[in-house]
Parts: sequence; C-alpha cells; structure tokens
Amino acid sequence: MRFTGVGSMPGEDYAEALRLIVGEVAEEPGLPFVPELPARGVAAGMVGRALALVPDLGVDLQPAGWRLTGSTATSGVDHRRARSLLAQDLDGVEEAFGAYAGPLKTQVAGPWTLAATVERPRGDKLLADHGARRDLAQALAEGVTQHVRDLRRRIAGLTTLIVQIDEPVLAAVLGARVPTASGFGRHRSIDRPELTEALGWVLAAVAGAGAEPWVHSCEGDAPLDLVRMAGSRGLVVDLARVGAPGYDVLAEALEAGESVGLGVVPSTDPGVAAPTATALAERVLRWLDMMGLDPESVGDRVVITGSCGFAGASPSWMRQALALARDGARNLQ
Repeated sequence: MRFTGVGSMPGEDYAEALRLIVGEVAEEPGLPFVPELPARGVAAGMVGRALALVPDLGVDLQPAGWRLTGSTATSGVDHRRARSLLAQDLDGVEEAFGAYAGPLKTQVAGPWTLAATVERPRGDKLLADHGARRDLAQALAEGVTQHVRDLRRRIAGLTTLIVQIDEPVLAAVLGARVPTASGFGRHRSIDRPELTEALGWVLAAVAGAGAEPWVHSCEGDAPLDLVRMAGSRGLVVDLARVGAPGYDVLAEALEAGESVGLGVVPSTDPGVAAPTATALAERVLRWLDMMGLDPESVGDRVVITGSCGFAGASPSWMRQALALARDGARNLQ
C-alpha cells in the first residue's frame, strides 16, 4: 500500500513544503505530490491555481470572488499573479524533483467546482449558463493537457504522473445546493449526463496526455459512480463520510484494477485523540474485510491519505500526519 497527501498544505514557504515532500514522501511507499499553499492568498488557492492553467481566458478578482472578463487581454492583476505564482512554483518543483525517478501526483480543481465558484461577466455563477460551463470545461481540459506536458518536460524521471481532479462541490451541484448570488435561492440541479460529460472531457484530456486521472471529493454523498463513468481511474475520499453506496463503488473500482485513496488521517490536529499508525492500518484492514477484498490482491492500489487537505493543519501536525500515513502504509505491506 502507498500513502500520499491530498494536496494542500499549511504555511507560505513553498520551498519548505517541497523539502518536506521530497524528504518524507518521495521514498517507498510514498506517492509524492505537487503541493498547494492557499495561505499565500487567493491566487494560490485551488480555484486561482486552476484558472492560471486555463488558456485564452480572462479573469479578474472581485469582492465576491473570481469573475470571467473575456480574453486574457482583460485579465486582472490577481489572475496575472496566479499565473506568475504557478510558474514560479513549477520552477521549484523542477529543481526539487530534478533527480527524482518515480510517480508523482498533481492536483487541479475540476470543471464543476469552477462552474460553481467563478462568476459570469454580468454576475452569478457560471453554473447558471449552459454554454459558459461547457466552454470552461473544455478550456480546462486544454489547460490540463498543457500542464501534464509541462510537468513531464520538467521532470524526466517520472514513471507515472497522476492528475487528481478536485471536485469538493460535485454532490452540491447534482443536488441543487449551490446558492445563487443573492443567497436566497439555489441553482438548479445539473443532469447527470451533462455532469459526466464535462468531467469526462477533463479526465480524457489527462489520459490523452499520458497521465492517470483521479478524482477527489470529501463529500459523503459524492456521486462516485458518475465519477467512474466519466473516466476516473482513481477515487480519493474521506472514508468516515462515505456511506454504503459509496463503499460499493470503491470496492468495484479496486476490483477493476483502479486506485482508491482512503482518507483516514485527520486533516487537522485531533489533539489527544490522534490515531496511531497501527490503528490506521487496522481501520483499512477492517474496511477491506467488510467489503470482502483481499489486502494482498488490492494492496498496491490502496493509498492512505488525509481525510481532506492539510491547509488548516499546523505545520507540526502536517509532519506527524504524513509520518502516520507512511507508517500505516508500511504496516500493511
């Protein structure tokens, strides 16, 4: 079994985050990842980072959040900063992993999270406009393709590149729980075929560029069956929040040779209730046993990770959490 982090980390020192990952995660059974440090500001957050990847798209930052403006010629200073910051971070990744040989994971906000977050030029979320959400998903697919190629060019020793598409609001989009701009209403539910199609464009772009597409969602009612149907080859979840229907989908994915990331490590400091590595390993084994899965046959596709991102954790808990995940994974080998 392997271990990794969801992606986000605390603090503002990107070089230090890379040193931690290279030092603690880059050796077996670790799956190192490209870190995200949202504490540096909105340009470094999940949405700003994804928008920095999308080509030919103008965006600026308003009090209510990111808003489309048209072409890149009309982008605001915050969008330009997001692009610049991403380029600087990738330079750091290239330097830190220059001599590395092995797998690597990177993370990108998904099309439905962006549609539920980014506003149209005249207000309200892109989620309200069929054409706009379609165009954004297709543009994101193009941006992800370029991102995969860039990472492969920068790190020659990559064996497997995993692109984790973060969709924390997928269930809210499906269940008509995304609030309108006024806050008094909710956007209508998006049909499952359209949800699958748009997510599928991005996942297909990842696979077409030679990387492995995963999807992460901390929601307990995330439509994992839809995610698999869209083309995901890895599911990353908070195991404590997933119900029986989700359990079945996770088991089906493992049986089909796909990967499953089990979020069993607390994403923030639990204090005296912190689990031991042995307890984490036992929890994973109990779940596998409950699903009738043989640990030896699926072990190389099970990944221990945090229940969600570590952006809200203290630096000390971040280190402890990665160590727990590592030791838990080793206990299961």
